Amino acid sequence: MTSRIQKITTNFWFDTQAEEAANFYVSIFESSQIIRTTRYKKAGHEIHGKNEGSVMTVEFQLNGQNFVALNGGPQFKFTEAISFIVNCETQSEVDHYWGKLSEGGDEKAQMCGWLKDQFGVSWQIVPTALYEMQKGPDSEKSERVMKALLNMKKIDINTLNEAYLG
Repeated sequence: MTSRIQKITTNFWFDTQAEEAANFYVSIFESSQIIRTTRYKKAGHEIHGKNEGSVMTVEFQLNGQNFVALNGGPQFKFTEAISFIVNCETQSEVDHYWGKLSEGGDEKAQMCGWLKDQFGVSWQIVPTALYEMQKGPDSEKSERVMKALLNMKKIDINTLNEAYLG
């Protein structure tokens, strides 16, 4: 019996926080769940150095998309070179995801809808209205929206709309 495996799956490399992070993310997004947790065995201890029985990976799903969190050790850190975009239909959604994901994160990394969570993972909390405002043929409107956006941490749809309308 084979189970269907997602073609491309994002892998998060943590030092020791894979289970904590997966539970945190699952608590924020609807239609989310922990799928499976694997544990380190005695085999390979000389390579991975992890205690037998400690969490190795946590497979989880956010809004139907699969992810894996790995406790791989302190060798690698997250950077802003990779971020996850959360598209939001309403200001309420923006506020929800921004509030939850930024909790305990790096406040200095907050700008233009970007934030870094408590684990160092970068997220972009973006209202879909921003895409509509930027794709229009009126470059003056787009320019005003961009100028307003550059002065924000968390994106405010009303402020963007005011800038768009002039």
